[in-house]
Amino acid sequence: MPLENPRAFLASLFHAAVRAADPLEAIRAHLPARPKGRTVVIGAGKAASQMAQALESVWDGPLEGVVVARHGPVAACSRIRVLQAAHPVPDEAGIVGAQALMVAVRGLTADDLVIALISGGGSALLPSPPPGFALADEVALNEALLASGAPISAMNVVRKHVSMIKGGRLAALAFPARVVSLVVSDVPGDNPAFVASGPTIPDAAGREHALRAIRDYRMNLPPRSLQYIATAETLRPDDPAFAGHEAHVIASARVSLQAAARLSREAGVTPLILSDRIEGEARDIGRMHAALAMEFQVSRPPQEGPMVLLSGGETTVTIGPEGAGKGGRNTELLLAAAIDLDGT
Repeated sequence: MPLENPRAFLASLFHAAVRAADPLEAIRAHLPARPKGRTVVIGAGKAASQMAQALESVWDGPLEGVVVARHGPVAACSRIRVLQAAHPVPDEAGIVGAQALMVAVRGLTADDLVIALISGGGSALLPSPPPGFALADEVALNEALLASGAPISAMNVVRKHVSMIKGGRLAALAFPARVVSLVVSDVPGDNPAFVASGPTIPDAAGREHALRAIRDYRMNLPPRSLQYIATAETLRPDDPAFAGHEAHVIASARVSLQAAARLSREAGVTPLILSDRIEGEARDIGRMHAALAMEFQVSRPPQEGPMVLLSGGETTVTIGPEGAGKGGRNTELLLAAAIDLDGT
């Protein structure tokens, strides 16, 4: 089948990778014990509604809470409210969603449990400007970060320093309740503190890390945001508010790549996982993939049979003064590879 219908074969690998990130099985394997008191669910990200639906289906006991997903189709939930907001540029609905999450965790006790469902995209979905800042300030900061070409981890280090909800601040509001974060990672390296700018994960780096990222990636940030970051205090992991908290990465690029590789081997095609943490300019990474494919095509002995290259990560696009066209980083990566592979 692989040689007879390469498109169907590659599509099957993609779908295997997606299934490996299925929230239902991932959440089922990481369920915390039921508490004496209330169980409150909070969450944000592009997978928020699917994660909430999955949790509802496997949780044995009372459940309440709210999650924020992006505008568009969402998974139906009966006990957990699903709010929607804009991504990748924040909107007023995101302000409402962020406030709803903060209200949901206030007034809890040590007998209560908070389950945080966090996935990629949560940074934009949870705008919560500091005092004296407005949504327009957060939008301007977000647009500057998106245009910088910096990796997602660097962008999120900066974002969490100009927020009342990111960098563990949402979890701190839940004190003295215990918080268990279930994270679907979209960042290279799978550090849960970087996913959605870590609303329930304290900041281990501090503002010096943020200022270094701004300098190293030559981020052209709004002056007010830059000034605020230079003086902002962050919550650290040793803060008593985080005692007893847990964070589990329940799905990631590596898990998905390994699933695709298993299916490839079963089909008689040798898989090679290049990496699960590829970063860089999308067009350059696309050309790198094309170069590797052409190299293996000419250097691999025919008797070893076909092979497939698998990779994951988070590429970026630096938007220059000419502005942006249509499509995102994945489209740019694929087009760059296709141009170099044309005729091969």
